[in-house]
Order: sequence, then structure tokens, then C-alpha cells
Amino acid sequence: MIDLKARPFYLSDEDIAWVEKTRDAMTVEEKAGQLFCVLFKEVKQEEFDYVFGLMQPGGCMYRVVPTETAIAGTQTLYRRCKVPPLIAANLEKGGNGIVTEGTLVGSPMEIAATDDEGMAAKMAHACAAEALAVGANWAFAPIIDIDSNFRNPITNTRTFGSDPERVRRMGRAYVEEVQRMGLAASIKHFPGDGQDERDQHLVTSINGMDCDTWMATYGAAYKAGIEAGALTAMVGHIMQPAWTRRLNPGIKDEDIMPGTLSRELMQGLLRGELGFNGLICTDATTMAGYTLAMSRRRAVPESIARGADMFLFARNLEEDYGFMLQGIREGIITPQRLDEAVTRILATKAALGLHRRTPELDAEKAKTIVGCAQHHAWAEECADRAITLVKEQPGVLPITPQRYPRILFYTIEPAGGGEGNYKVTPACGRLRALLEKEGFRVDDFVPQPYGEGFTTKYEEIVKNYDLILYAANLSTKSNQTVVRIEWKQPMGADCGHYLNDVPTVFVSLENPYHLLDFPRVKTYINCYSNNDHCLRQLVEKLTGRSAFKGKSPVDAFCGKWDAHL
Repeated sequence: MIDLKARPFYLSDEDIAWVEKTRDAMTVEEKAGQLFCVLFKEVKQEEFDYVFGLMQPGGCMYRVVPTETAIAGTQTLYRRCKVPPLIAANLEKGGNGIVTEGTLVGSPMEIAATDDEGMAAKMAHACAAEALAVGANWAFAPIIDIDSNFRNPITNTRTFGSDPERVRRMGRAYVEEVQRMGLAASIKHFPGDGQDERDQHLVTSINGMDCDTWMATYGAAYKAGIEAGALTAMVGHIMQPAWTRRLNPGIKDEDIMPGTLSRELMQGLLRGELGFNGLICTDATTMAGYTLAMSRRRAVPESIARGADMFLFARNLEEDYGFMLQGIREGIITPQRLDEAVTRILATKAALGLHRRTPELDAEKAKTIVGCAQHHAWAEECADRAITLVKEQPGVLPITPQRYPRILFYTIEPAGGGEGNYKVTPACGRLRALLEKEGFRVDDFVPQPYGEGFTTKYEEIVKNYDLILYAANLSTKSNQTVVRIEWKQPMGADCGHYLNDVPTVFVSLENPYHLLDFPRVKTYINCYSNNDHCLRQLVEKLTGRSAFKGKSPVDAFCGKWDAHL
């Protein structure tokens, strides 16, 4: 039996009665529907018609849509759902994770660079306020992965850094504030991303720590979130062989599964060793890290049978719902396990009070909360306190039009921002405009079309420019295996050929690890986000009007001795 009066639910007798009465009144098909958290990518009427033509889902997630669209979607859901829905969003940085007008307060790594958990609480507050304004009640955050492998292409600035203690503190602060505001937090991605250099979107990745080291790092972060009362945990398509083997001695290598399909990790480690009593949700089951591990017709019900309570997304909803029902009929999911999962789903809803009230949503009121002045003030504060001067060539800073009137500007940025769910917002052009507003003459670097023997004369660059400024805007995004600089042709034309004769400054707006590819640059700055607040504060610091205050949450030198030169 699940103790619904214990952490994290703390339900009253009246709440428990609602959970049990609601569960017991459901058909098997309705219980199976509760297991699904579906995606409403554009929150369109045809999406609702398709989903509700198949099932009554337990929850859903919105991608980023306009505020009025999100409100209309929530109102539609409450009209069509027999049981109040969980409505989630990736609230990792701010309200921009659910609505287009939302505030990007700061990436988790930017928050961490302030080394102040109070800033994590402010970010969580903005996330919750802006999400609640459109009817959401579930934050797919905080990310408490530890970015211990700088080559990982997806964790990066989505984490609170590589210091396990800082990650633990920041994650706990987020959980406490977002749940105080009335949203369910989801600590993710269990058993922990950031160890492998591969991305679970593309491959079943591995957390290769030994059991004791894991418990002192990732385990401590999860324990802190659990003790803070996190209502939910998201399990990733990540294997943890050491703990799997400890909990199941003699298991064959081929039987070691990612968290989303691992009884050892979900029931043995998360519930048993760490004492988590809340709702377990899989990460998106459309990822290759999930589909590569097991035949889908078997995997869909096995995720629930082995310990997950909710199944996130679907490759084909009609087919996956059929697989789930077939798994129930065949006994892969026992009646007891089905009821256990549905109980935790309903208990989460009861803990949020969803059974007592329908959200009263008003577009005009929401517009006073989403993107409000207070949240933008916090974003400005975060940028001011986070931007980090990693290394400095004495005498180069500050940069003023009097000292360096002519700047040669090198930009490293994907054309058009790229594609996918983690598109890179163009920012180099905005930085250029701010520099020109300061009074600098800024010329964009343009590589010559020919190779050896025909490049621009070296002395022309040295005589015509007072400063070289690099701006890199490369970020994590789905279906990307590296976040590295790809130098321009011919022959690395923008590779820093003049840094020994022209003062050179490198600014990374996103990925903090570019010293790996440009170790010899002598002045290097990390911003961790590319929003307007960071760009504005960056110029304040470059020009000497504001001090650099950030404390690096990662080893920006990537363990390379030459990067310190």
C-alpha cells in the first residue's frame, strides 16, 4: 500500500477518499489513459480531438505557445477531461518554457554562476507564476544532472554545473519554491545525465559511476530534492550499471536497462535506497535512448510494470495506447501495479488541489504576470551576477571606443538558429548593434575565398584594427552530437591568427567550454545565456562600467593545461 499521508503527498482523509473513489470508478481503459502524459505541441483543436478520440489522458505537456493559446488550451482540457489533468512544461529557465512571452530568467548554469540559491528560488518563482497564469501545474524541472563531462552535447548550460554540492543546493532551492507556489516539481533525469559524452535523445547513454561515488553526488542531489518534497521524478534513458548490478547480482550485460525500463533503478534505487514515494514519470519515449533498448510493443507496458507511473509522449498514440492495453490484458502490468500507478497519479493531482478547484484564467490578468517587470529585473540581476571572466590578459580590459575604436568582429553562430526543440536564438547581431551604439566601428570578419598564398595581408589586419572580438553562440539542441567550434574555410580562416599582435577577447554566450578549441586566447568570458539581459550586462562589463562577479560552475579549461596560458 502507498502511504498517501506521507511525503510528498501529505493527503487528508478527504483527499484520500477522492483518490480511491475516482480510481475505483474507472474502467481499465480509463486507467490506461491516466498513464499517458501526451504532447500538445501547438495546442490546437485538432490535437485535442485526436487525443480525446482515443483516451482520457492523465496529463499533457505544452510546447512554447502564445499566452492566449495556452489559456484556451487549458480551458479546453478542463472541459474535456473527466479527471483534472496534470499540465506540464519544461520550466528550466523561466516562463519562456511554456509561453512565447515568458521571461527567460537564466539558464541553470547561469543561475549557478551566481553561487546563490536565492537566485534559483527567484527563477523558480518566475517559472511558477507565469505557468500558473496559463493553468499549468507541473514543472519538468529542476535538472539536477551534473555536467561532469564537458563533451556531453545536451546537458551543458541546462545543468547547474559540475560541482555536485552546488547542483544539490540549487536543485533543492528550485523544488522548495516552485512547490510553495503550487506546481509539482520533477527532479530529472534519474539516474543522472552528464557523465556520458553521448545524448540520450540519440543513444541509450550510461552513468558509469561506482555506487558510492554516485550516492555522494547524484544520489545526494536526488535525496535533497526528495527531502524537499518533490512530488515527481523523471527517469531518463540512462543506464547505471554499478547500481543495477548491486541490486541484481549476476545480471547479464544485455539485460541492463536504462532507467525508464529498469526495475532495479526505479524500484530498487529510487524508491528503495532513496525513499522516493512520489510519482515516477519516464522521459520522452520518442527518444532513441528508449526505442533502442527494447521492442516497443513490449517496452510500453514494461515501463509501467517495472516501476514508472506515467508514460511521457508516444511515437504513435493510437498504437502505444494499444500496446499498453495489450500489456494489461496479458498481465505484463498486473492489476495491482496498474492501480498503484493510477493511485500515485491521482494523489499528485490531489496534492496540488486539482480536485477542489478549476483554475480561473483570464488573458488580461495573465499578461500582467507573464514577462512582468519583476521577472525581467531578476533576469537582469542574474546576468549581472553570473557573467564570468574566466581568464584575462592584463591591460586588455576595459574595452572603450577611446582605447579600441576599430573592432574586427568574429561570429560563431548557426545560420538561422538551427532546427529542433532547442533552437539557438541568434544573438551575435544584437551584440554587434550594442557595440556600435557604444561608438565602436565594428567590421564583420569575412574569410577570403582562396587558400594559401592569397589571404588578406597579415599587416592589413594588424594596422587596421585595434581589437579582435569573438562572439560564440553555440548551444545544446536535439539531434546534435557535439557543441564545438567548426572553424571557417579555408584552413581555419577565423582561428585566431592575429592574437599575438592584436588584443583579442573571446566571449561565449552559451556553451562554457570553448577554450577546448581556442586554448591560446588570453581573455575569455562565459555568459551562459544569450538573452538581451546577458548581452546588455556583457557590454557593461566589457566597457568597465560593471565588475565581473560570476563564479564558474564548471572547469571552463576542460582539464587542458594549455588553456591556462
